[in-house]
Amino acid sequence: MTASAKESFLSARAQHLFKLLVERYIVDGQPIGSRTLARDAGMELSPATIRNVMADLEDLGLVRSPHTSAGRVPTTRGYRLFVDSLLTVKEVSEQDVKRLRADLGTEDDINRLLAKTSNLLSEVTQLAGVVMVPRTEHRALRHVEFLKMSDTRVLVILVINHNEVHNRVICTARTYSESELQQASNYLNHAFAGEELVDVRNQLIGEMSSAQQEMNRMMQAAVEMAQKVFETPHDDYVWAGQTNLMGIDAWADMAKLRQLFEAFSQKREILHLLDQGLNAQGVQIFIGDESGYEFLDDCSLVTSTYSADGRVLGVLGIIGPTRMAYERVIPIVDITAKVLGVALKSLN
Repeated sequence: MTASAKESFLSARAQHLFKLLVERYIVDGQPIGSRTLARDAGMELSPATIRNVMADLEDLGLVRSPHTSAGRVPTTRGYRLFVDSLLTVKEVSEQDVKRLRADLGTEDDINRLLAKTSNLLSEVTQLAGVVMVPRTEHRALRHVEFLKMSDTRVLVILVINHNEVHNRVICTARTYSESELQQASNYLNHAFAGEELVDVRNQLIGEMSSAQQEMNRMMQAAVEMAQKVFETPHDDYVWAGQTNLMGIDAWADMAKLRQLFEAFSQKREILHLLDQGLNAQGVQIFIGDESGYEFLDDCSLVTSTYSADGRVLGVLGIIGPTRMAYERVIPIVDITAKVLGVALKSLN
């Protein structure tokens, strides 16, 4: 039986103790010991009995013991079980709902509206808020051509939709022959003609994650140049609350926080995650290494789509440590997406 299958057979006692451990750890930020659980569990259980339950949970990969402590903390798998099966979501306060409606419902400029939304998300949760700029138009790849200009300079002719032509000069990491450039353009036209540019970009990001030695020179050329061509504009999303993250104990290692800020600056990886949320129903949550990006191993990203007139326009969300108050963050993200959708509809 797999670990995930075993999780569904946790006893009521094990579920109760595990839920208590996660809730206490989210609040305290310190490994939770058996004596603490015995005191708070509301059950007649000895510390030895609780230690046995904790050992079982550790075998399932739901908790782990930091080497500096005898207590235990949740793992990514543990947080996932907690969020999916044990979490009790709190209702957003009427005060917060009124504030959202008042602040967003009176804005008549879309850029200020998006900035205000990210600021409100950040202020209400004391984490970082991010809002994707609405995708309001269909932009599909029709044709792409690469023409060699010099050893590391290539002219790109990009045709979008039916008659929107863009010319752009890009610099490559190494020299490609005219034959390789032709093969690269043939590959992209065959594989992606007719697809949305955002979908092309997402698939190419997946290609970039492949080991370079597994890609032939043609594929390397196609992926490298197409990544440059299909990079999105600098204003694809707005975010606020960076300073909130600096005061969180989870990032005592400033190098990890620096990696996170660098990712927000470069935007590509964050956009990839937000794009994945475009096809999700309701709130979507990436916990720790579920994102596939190392810089988010200690983070969770809670997102929701926002819509107007029944059409999904974008994604907004909260980014913070895995040790976040999910019961509060999830409903705030959900209601903010709904209020933003109403505000955008009124702008039109």
